[in-house]
Amino acid sequence: MAMSTALLLSPGAATLLPKQLRNIHYSNRPTTRGREWHMTTLKVVGMAKESDNNTSTSSGTALETAAMAGGLVSNPVIGWSLYTLKTTGCGLPPGPGGSIGALEGVSYLIVVGIISWSLYTKAKTGSGLPNGPYGLLGAVEGLSYLALLAILVVFGLQFLDRGYIPGPVPGDQCFG
Repeated sequence: MAMSTALLLSPGAATLLPKQLRNIHYSNRPTTRGREWHMTTLKVVGMAKESDNNTSTSSGTALETAAMAGGLVSNPVIGWSLYTLKTTGCGLPPGPGGSIGALEGVSYLIVVGIISWSLYTKAKTGSGLPNGPYGLLGAVEGLSYLALLAILVVFGLQFLDRGYIPGPVPGDQCFG
């Protein structure tokens, strides 16, 4: 009886093999000295190719790009918002047509979304978000965590100093 094993290796796993084992066929020839031996063959069949046109990869790239762009805009807006809150006791003014207030609200939502995605990825894979091109997604992830920490600190100080955190509606304590 013969027993053979075939391995299909990914490109990363193939580099872990010693040079002598890569793409070489090996076999143990049985000897018949009064016993029955089984032949064992190790054969490296090929290397798996990672597909370049995977739709989940392209949608992941679009999501990464959107998160990078949103985070690069949102984190400074949140910094401006927190500075204004700490110095005046109110968030950013509504602005023309409510555009500045809307930008402020959307920025908070984007940062919460990036942190949620990061925590989900960390729980699923054991590591955070990928670095992305030029390390921007990793930078946005780190800035988002810093923004969350700043939000907690400034909101806590606001509550201790003034006894309230201004609401998002313009008719609240600040812009009524």
